[in-house]
Amino acid sequence: MHFLDQAKIYVSSGQGGPGAVSFRREKYIQYGGPDGGNGGKGGDIIFLAVEGLNTLIDFRYAQHFKAPRGKGGAGRNRTGAGGVDLVVKVPVGTQILSEDKGHVLFDFTREGQRAMFLEGGIGGRGNASYKSSTNRAPRQHQPGEPGEEAAVWLRLKLIADAGLVGLPNAGKSTMINKVTNANAKVGAYPFTTIHPQLGVVRHKSREFVLADIPGLIEGAAEGAGIGDRFLGHIERCKILLHLVDATGDDPVAAWKTVCKELEQYGGGLAEKPQILALNKADLLDDELMESIASDLKKAGAEHVLPVSGATGDGMDEALDKIIEAVGENSSIEQKDLPVASPQEKDTTKDWSPL
Repeated sequence: MHFLDQAKIYVSSGQGGPGAVSFRREKYIQYGGPDGGNGGKGGDIIFLAVEGLNTLIDFRYAQHFKAPRGKGGAGRNRTGAGGVDLVVKVPVGTQILSEDKGHVLFDFTREGQRAMFLEGGIGGRGNASYKSSTNRAPRQHQPGEPGEEAAVWLRLKLIADAGLVGLPNAGKSTMINKVTNANAKVGAYPFTTIHPQLGVVRHKSREFVLADIPGLIEGAAEGAGIGDRFLGHIERCKILLHLVDATGDDPVAAWKTVCKELEQYGGGLAEKPQILALNKADLLDDELMESIASDLKKAGAEHVLPVSGATGDGMDEALDKIIEAVGENSSIEQKDLPVASPQEKDTTKDWSPL
């Protein structure tokens, strides 16, 4: 499946139906009078967050969404049928942004969240509504009000409790494959991960979601390498697992490089709690690992955990710290989902890439 985390779409609600001009015509009734009904309301545009989606790729091919218009009124004071609402299903974690990307209009963080974005136009008045003591046979009526339209951006920020960060080839893909059910690509070359990966960690009767993003290099904030465009996917994380390759030329410089890029990106990433994991401990002896850990602490690192993504050594302690930071309910354990309001229409028209 191709991964896409941004897409621009165009949405418009339905126009209201026109009111009718009609007069009652029945045998033996001399003066029937006006009986033209009102037009029906146009359909609304509604966004709904659903599970089972983790990409916006389908919005690349379907970009225009228009709700049906209301039906026109008819004689015998019959009101036209309203246009059904158009429900656009988006992945959990999607943000709806204004066309200039300057404002976040909606932020869907839980399954079942629902937002009415554009309201359909009101149906026009039929001639029966214009009848008065001085206007016994009105012929005027109203066309339906036009619907609303807008261009918006969809931006996906994956929902994860913890995020993996580090330089390319720090062992992040190997790590997420070891502790989760993910099947990330692993290779002996940089940038084997080109888009975010999610995996579910099961540890000590708890479950939480771990996200792996492409590796950062110096200058990522200016677009070097894959850049920092995927850092938005760990903005929602409660804690970061920072992997440093213990076999690298300069582990201290590697740690500082990633921390600098997180700070330049902003979004509160530099202030998030971090677990500094010195990876590939199985390839070095204990004395050398202690020396590298000591250098990192002198450079400002608070806690350094020697781990091995290949063997899993040392990961229990890291996972314990993540669970402590996640708290009682992780994103996968939360069950208190919102319930749709009983006032909402039951008749809707869904659009979903499912």
